[in-house]
Amino acid sequence: MLLSRFLCLAILLTCTVSAAPSPASAKTLVFCSEGSPETISPPLAITGTAMDAARPMFNTLVAFAPGTTDLVPALAESWTISPDGREYVFKLRPNVPFHANDEFTPSRTLNAEDVLFTLMRQWKEDHPYHEVGGGRFDYFLDMGMPTLLEEIEAVDPMTVRIRLTRPEAPFLADLALPFNAILSAEYADRMMEAGTPEKLDTAPIGTGPYQFVDFRKDVAIRYEAFDRYWRGRPKIDTLVFSITPTPAARLTKLKAGECHVMAFPSPNDLASIANDPRLELLELRGFNVGYLAINTSRPPFDDVRVRRALNLAIDKKAILSAIYPGTGAEAKNPLPPTLWAYNDAITPYPYDPDAARELLVEAGVTDGMTIDLWYMPVSRPYNPDAKRMAQMIAADLEPLGIRVNIVTAPWEEYRNKLQAGETTLALYGWTGDNGDPDNFMHTLLSCTAARPGGNNIARWCNPRFDDLVVRAKENADRDVRKTLYDAAQEVFHEDAPWVPIAHSVFLVATRANVVNFTMDPLGYHVFERVDLKE
Repeated sequence: MLLSRFLCLAILLTCTVSAAPSPASAKTLVFCSEGSPETISPPLAITGTAMDAARPMFNTLVAFAPGTTDLVPALAESWTISPDGREYVFKLRPNVPFHANDEFTPSRTLNAEDVLFTLMRQWKEDHPYHEVGGGRFDYFLDMGMPTLLEEIEAVDPMTVRIRLTRPEAPFLADLALPFNAILSAEYADRMMEAGTPEKLDTAPIGTGPYQFVDFRKDVAIRYEAFDRYWRGRPKIDTLVFSITPTPAARLTKLKAGECHVMAFPSPNDLASIANDPRLELLELRGFNVGYLAINTSRPPFDDVRVRRALNLAIDKKAILSAIYPGTGAEAKNPLPPTLWAYNDAITPYPYDPDAARELLVEAGVTDGMTIDLWYMPVSRPYNPDAKRMAQMIAADLEPLGIRVNIVTAPWEEYRNKLQAGETTLALYGWTGDNGDPDNFMHTLLSCTAARPGGNNIARWCNPRFDDLVVRAKENADRDVRKTLYDAAQEVFHEDAPWVPIAHSVFLVATRANVVNFTMDPLGYHVFERVDLKE
């Protein structure tokens, strides 16, 4: 019965997509996405899947120029920064309209009230909307925003002043991240009055090129073009995210014309895509890292010798050959080599099972052990086949007396378990969101992010490392920052909270009639300028 209902729903989706919209000239673009997002609300999003899903509906104060990490004006048409680097004043773009829905019609355009609402909701625990949606603003917390912000005020209806407690080199770039997308304060007030405040997050209202229609978990998200979009109406009338977890299924849909763009094709399918005249294969060196996180709070992994033993025991070259054929490079640092702060002088751990065995004996691990190893249920650019990787790691560890139970969970549950510290070994990864090393070093490895719910799933808090990355955040001089990040990567290497696995190429496949799709170096799929040829 359950299967038949699912099939009916899938058939209904296909029929609806092919039939709508009704005008002959109307265009529908279907994106085969890799997973069901944990939310479609930007401040609650923590995964790339959810950020992708939120982006069509929202804008930020500043943005990255398409295909680059160069900052350009967006909802703020200009800004000034004080000489001490602590005060930012933003002049808002006039006459930017918000979306509407069946329960809300905006009475005004964007103003300073919306910016204050967006930031204060995440910052202040006594804000009326702070607990709406669960009060889990994990990205805001991992970026250190609560201690960075000192004051936010509306200078006038179209001017916002933000005062920081300290200089913060990546702050402007951080404002371009999805968690800082500007929400409608008026919509929030209206929903609170109606007794349905949760709709702020479940039926979003933004200023972006597409407005929300509906979201069916594990099936699809539907958007429609926003006629009054301030940059100009998009060419696509209906945008659909068809949630398709496996690469093989996504490619089948792409070849059949059931979707126009597919996320994260398998490296093993690249030749098939490249040789198909109906398809286009796009690739770009990515800002990413795939890794095995070691829960440093759990014995015996609180002993650095055991963590180093894991780094020596895993054959990364074999993993690269099997899982990233021609699309990956071996990782040794938490930063990808595409970033200016990468420390190439560090010597990676070699594959040396005998040395790993000696370290385990030295640490007193002589009777073997049984541990859990978690793998992602979805393909990601930094790990296209996590299950196979987990199996290969288990095979490497078994000769050392380490027996591995390989487990997984649905994507949202998986992420929650990792962030709650419930795993011992876990495969995970990261694609940088702003082109700054801070987005890796502090977001993934700081003491701040080692909290329950944080992105430091290794639960590693090293005061030396933390001091270095915090000082790097506070200095605008790139040469000084590079020196600090070099030292921080050396600490990371010595303390080994991860087994860094790979940096991958960002891959996208499209139908040949898709035009103006620009590869995003930050790993997003952006459809604002996309069109379909007749």
